[in-house]
Amino acid sequence: GPPPTVRIVHSGHTCNVEEERYSERVYTIREGETLELTCLVTGHPRPQIRWTKTAGSVSDRFQDSSVFNETLHIAKIQRHQGGRYYCKAENGLGSPAIKSIRVDVYYLDEPVVTVHQSIGEAKEQFYYERTVFLRCIANSNPPIRYSWYRGRDVLSQGSDKGVEIYEPFFTQGETKILKLKNLRPKDYANYSCIASIRNVCGIADRRVVFRLTNKTAPASIKLLVEDPIVVNPGQTVSLVCITTGGEPTPSLNWTLSSGSLPEKSLMKDGTLTLPAIASEDAGVYSCIASNNVGNPAKKSTTIIVRALKKGRFWITPDPYHNDDNIQIGREVKISCQVEATPPEELQFSWLKNGRALRSSERMVITQTDPDISPGTTNLDIIDLKFTDFGTYTCVASLRGGGIPEISIDVNISSTTVPPNLTVPRGKSPMAVREGETVELECLVSGKPKPIILWSRADKEAPMPDGSMQMESYDGVLRIVNVSREMSGSYRCQTSQYNGFNVKPREAVIELIVHYPPAVEPVWQEVRQGLGRPVAMNCRVLRAHPSRVLRYEWRLGSRLLHAGTFDSRDDTDYTIRSLVREGYGEYTCDIINEVGPGRCTFLVTGKAYPPEFYYDTYNPLWQNRPRVYGYKLQWTQMNPNAVDRIMAYRLGIRQTGQQRWWEQDIPVEGNIQKGELITHNLTELIRPEAYVVRLTPITRFGEGDSSTRVVTYSVPINPYLREFHCSFEEDPVCMFTQDKNDDFDWTRHSAATRDTKYTPNTGPSGDRSSSKQGFYMYIETSRPRKEGDTARLLSPTFNVAPKNPHSITSPPAYCFSFYYHMYGKHIGTLNAFVKQKGQSTSDAGPVWSLSGNQGDRWRQAKISIHPTASFQVMFEGIRGPGIEGDIAIDDVTLEEGECPDPPSNRMYQTCISMVTGLTWRFGLVLTLHPLNLPIKNLIINKSNNSINAFYLLYKTMIVH
Repeated sequence: GPPPTVRIVHSGHTCNVEEERYSERVYTIREGETLELTCLVTGHPRPQIRWTKTAGSVSDRFQDSSVFNETLHIAKIQRHQGGRYYCKAENGLGSPAIKSIRVDVYYLDEPVVTVHQSIGEAKEQFYYERTVFLRCIANSNPPIRYSWYRGRDVLSQGSDKGVEIYEPFFTQGETKILKLKNLRPKDYANYSCIASIRNVCGIADRRVVFRLTNKTAPASIKLLVEDPIVVNPGQTVSLVCITTGGEPTPSLNWTLSSGSLPEKSLMKDGTLTLPAIASEDAGVYSCIASNNVGNPAKKSTTIIVRALKKGRFWITPDPYHNDDNIQIGREVKISCQVEATPPEELQFSWLKNGRALRSSERMVITQTDPDISPGTTNLDIIDLKFTDFGTYTCVASLRGGGIPEISIDVNISSTTVPPNLTVPRGKSPMAVREGETVELECLVSGKPKPIILWSRADKEAPMPDGSMQMESYDGVLRIVNVSREMSGSYRCQTSQYNGFNVKPREAVIELIVHYPPAVEPVWQEVRQGLGRPVAMNCRVLRAHPSRVLRYEWRLGSRLLHAGTFDSRDDTDYTIRSLVREGYGEYTCDIINEVGPGRCTFLVTGKAYPPEFYYDTYNPLWQNRPRVYGYKLQWTQMNPNAVDRIMAYRLGIRQTGQQRWWEQDIPVEGNIQKGELITHNLTELIRPEAYVVRLTPITRFGEGDSSTRVVTYSVPINPYLREFHCSFEEDPVCMFTQDKNDDFDWTRHSAATRDTKYTPNTGPSGDRSSSKQGFYMYIETSRPRKEGDTARLLSPTFNVAPKNPHSITSPPAYCFSFYYHMYGKHIGTLNAFVKQKGQSTSDAGPVWSLSGNQGDRWRQAKISIHPTASFQVMFEGIRGPGIEGDIAIDDVTLEEGECPDPPSNRMYQTCISMVTGLTWRFGLVLTLHPLNLPIKNLIINKSNNSINAFYLLYKTMIVH
């Protein structure tokens, strides 16, 4: 099939779409409107469509959520959603087709005026020179034009000697500054800044007014709180900020340096209340006052929330002896540590056996330097005596009170010994199955028992909880739901905390994780016809243990073949000739002591799905008023993969209804790959849409079905290959009336025509002689006068260049239409081709005809060679009287030059075919030497010669 092509069309609320050079299109839209872009594709099989976006911030949700359907819909578009959108269509043939469109979001925010004053003191005289700068700024796209007014008067550069207007160089016109030099009484006034983006997208100008007086002054404030504020958790804190100056009146706001204010905080008139404060609410709070004059005023205070947590101790044996034990007659030091906020309020006291202990020459109490080890107290026993054995308690508290104290007990006795670590017998290596829970155990001896730190010993890898080391109080590391990545060595080691401050003791445990074989393929569908061979292969990727692997092949529950692996890592099973009982689900289990890994093969005779062909030229036809026909076309995916397709089951239902109608379409002979199959759907009720389902049928039964929707609508062809319009529909194939003409073309059918219409002019039916069919015409009765023009414009067609990089040889199109010019006052009918960037007057008509041409429809054909996107335009000019109705119908554009009239040989073939049929069916036909399009003679596989004849006959009537 053909590779994809793609074109982007827009609906939704646009203000303008420009085709730029290099074929990039720019789509402008107002912020808050709805963006709708549709990707029109051709290509067979039907391409997959994907919308993506580049540029734009990372936070933009669109980045990671591509849209996988034809229409990209963004309701209430925001400025950050502007950027370049790409539509990509892929069907596996050739390279994907990609088109982009740039979306430009237009907006204009409220402008803000900021004021700066500079006051210079003159040396000699006692007066102040005061200069004021008014700066106007707003966010917008496109850039703003600013204008200033004093009262009602426009201010422009040079209009007043005391005023200068300039744009600062570095901001490139994003702001406009008004400089009032040496203020005069008349400068105290209302100043308006008007920000305009010239009404693009209908966005109105915005205006802001600033009143300058001799009291205009920047904001100043005062905080009625101390700094810092130290509080206990649960207290309510009120921060009071008052303005002490500023005109206009400043607005007050509170901020927290570490992020947003606590959720529970309340703000009212400059007072910030923090109810039930917690540790996480601590930080630097700032009051900011702004009135757009000068710089904002800012005052800050720090809130500190009292806390005591994480109490620990350690014992240090005599540092002057190379011995980790405590001994009588030597020194021993006990240290306690807590985390305290604020640190300067921390106080420690020591008890021995519950009685207060004072520092003495033999019992020295010290605080460690907070830079080395913050919040730490030490008790040094200089010369340990037997009477010193007992329980020592250190108690931590905060001077301000209100926070529970922490007390830590440390026993010193003859049994106080440094730790030792051992791994219990049989606990390393530990073998465990994947998914189970395992406990790695290190036995800690010694007293007191310290906290144990666990980490990976074999590699720099995190522990199961994600941290680099885990703490354990009992020496056990428990891992839930073990996975194979957790195999390896684990180190346990003593910490100084709640134990001895000596060189860490450590031990290592090996963990081995067993898991069943991982295999491929886990699931595979095998499609095959009867009598043909089927081969299946199942392979081991990983397993632990990997020795002694067995395999078992089954169909359903029946064992087919089993064995063990020696050196191979895969196993095969082959069916030499498939029989009907051989269809089903085949499994291959590869097994170790932990369990099996399974390959599954579904062997089926199901045919692959048909692939609908969406690019049929003009698939819709209509020869009766209330019904329509549709030419359904498809190809068959992999037609030779299974048994021959004998028929297609066609299901059809009206959208919104439940009931399916089904019929079988028989197929003769073998379908070739890529062969286009056609079936005409008739008697569809307009304007209903239908769901169509096609299922291939083989000896095996039903294959995979495909569904599509058939709608009653005029297709817009991606790129112009063909375009056809017979005005049967309103809106008329996207044709529009020209705004600058005198009157309009009218859509009409003979059946609905007013009986009082002017006789002797205009057609009595549309071009196919149907009284119900529609055409377009110009009504020349009053109030029209001679020379009035009516112009009808087609939609814009994009030229499809043969070579996308250059349009050196412009493509040719055949532009044809039928016209009816009957009546004694017929004026002129002109046809124009209007290229992008051309005005109508630039190019003369490509076809023109005047005067009475008789009461019949005639066809005009013109070859055109546009170099850019273009429209075709019909211009009807009224003649000297009322019998001058001009009509047009069946407008067609096709790729390629207009063909010459057919040669005699081709005409003879038609005659002999038709005369043969005439003789067989006893029908009488009169033949005009028409330009018969033979391509409409489609002989379907299931059609017989009557159908062929009917089609040919219909074609001749229609043409």
